[in-house]
Amino acid sequence: MSLPAPRVAMRTDPARHGETGRAYAAAKRALDVACAGAGLVVLAPLLGALALAVRASSEGPVLFRQPRIGRHGRPFAILKFRSMRPGAAGPAVTARGDPRVTRVGRWLRATKLDELPQLWNVLVGDMSLVGPRPEVARFVERFPADYARILRVRPGLTDFAALESLDEEAVLAASPDPEAAYVERVLPAKIAQYHRYLERMSLRTDVAILARTAAALLRSPARAGGARP
Repeated sequence: MSLPAPRVAMRTDPARHGETGRAYAAAKRALDVACAGAGLVVLAPLLGALALAVRASSEGPVLFRQPRIGRHGRPFAILKFRSMRPGAAGPAVTARGDPRVTRVGRWLRATKLDELPQLWNVLVGDMSLVGPRPEVARFVERFPADYARILRVRPGLTDFAALESLDEEAVLAASPDPEAAYVERVLPAKIAQYHRYLERMSLRTDVAILARTAAALLRSPARAGGARP
């Protein structure tokens, strides 16, 4: 599979590009708070059911917390529903067929429902609905020039990279060293899309990405239903 190379050239500054001034920042934050707050309320029954399913799948905490690097390089704890057995050793990335992933966890990851707790990260300001996905420090440090620009904005729940058809877990599963494959192939492809987002940041772009993400999520249960347990 041929993946795009990262685009390092910094043609624009996110702080001054198009709508990314104070008006856009205020509108973007208002959208984040309104949607995340409403989502947590409306989805409360689903969140409760998913929490019970995670607890029943294996012993351990319901939520997975991991330090990620946020805006201006500040670390924060990202939240997800736990999809792996606690304490299982293995690489820092997850390939398809990883034995650490529980049966419920495979379904959660296939449908992206494991990401729903990040609505809390959005509500408190660690993240935005739309923006580059947050990374762990060890991977950020591998691409300092790129992340010097990327970290000028809040990381997001979704973005162009999340909408690409690249099957990350399949790419990693095909490599004898999943972590090396992530650093050398997958992350550079994501970084290229992060730069694409920074060059196009606007409220219109954010709404379009959210609409595309919602459509993809509506299709994901059908795909997950055909996956092997």
